[in-house]
Amino acid sequence: MPGVSRGLRDAACAVREARTLVTTGHVKPDGDALGSALGLALAARAAGGSARVCFGERFVLGRQFGFLDARPVVDPAEAGAPDVLVAFDCNDPDRLGPELVPVVEAAGTVVMIDHHVAGPGFGDIRVSDPDAPAAALLCYRLIRLIGWDVSPDAATALLLGLVTDTGRFQYGNTNPEVLRAAAELVEAGARPEVIGQSVYESMAFGYLGVAGAVLSRATLEPDHALVWSYVTQDDLGRHGIGMEDADALIDDIRVAREAEVALLLKEQPGGEWKLSLRSRRHVDVAAIAETMGGGGHHRAAGCSFSGTRDEAVEMVRKRLAG
Repeated sequence: MPGVSRGLRDAACAVREARTLVTTGHVKPDGDALGSALGLALAARAAGGSARVCFGERFVLGRQFGFLDARPVVDPAEAGAPDVLVAFDCNDPDRLGPELVPVVEAAGTVVMIDHHVAGPGFGDIRVSDPDAPAAALLCYRLIRLIGWDVSPDAATALLLGLVTDTGRFQYGNTNPEVLRAAAELVEAGARPEVIGQSVYESMAFGYLGVAGAVLSRATLEPDHALVWSYVTQDDLGRHGIGMEDADALIDDIRVAREAEVALLLKEQPGGEWKLSLRSRRHVDVAAIAETMGGGGHHRAAGCSFSGTRDEAVEMVRKRLAG
């Protein structure tokens, strides 16, 4: 099996022997963090084990993920003191959120499984593979190493992680292993059509109004090969959608072929801005995000910014100028 590191073998041993298992990921989990955490918990339950899933910051399952079997999800206060806690798609314990601190501290063994380049790392067992397209692929390696079957519900959760973190297998991180894993998950009962329709083809009508506003503001800066725009709280309120429904806006502006880098600024309720960065080929947007206190991947990254919108754009310009 490719990608089997000493850390992954140690993780497999710990999870296999655990009587109680809790899985988690970063706050406001995306498809990869959510799919990985649910995938492992559902596989453990199908094998007769006790497994729960929890996330910080008063997690509520997004409408676009409503097709997932979320029965293992509990409030962090109900997670107890597991034999093993596995944290996916996160290499900084602060990104788990304060609600997870008691669970992490009470766990017998903490396992970190991540594929980001930067971050301090944490846990008793650390599995870090920046070459992996998704944490869900690392989770799938782990499940296979343990020897568990993958139920249709677990397969769908894992496929969600692969699909979302590879941009529907369009990003440069798409490799033969992830395509083989996707095929095996479909053979196990994963439903790609449900993932595609729910995540990419199901938006509230208000999204169209917000997208229109964002696209009308799009600015192309040829000197920096940059296209950028922004979405405000007023936009969201006027069209009746939440910020969680606005994540796809970055994909609407990044199609400009003149731009190597796309930037979307999202106004938060407290007045700060969250930046989403994407690149086509050459620019390492994770390096830009890291200088601003964030992180991510070579072609997809993000950060928070407490200054003005114009100051945030200027910082990105300066990073692009070198």
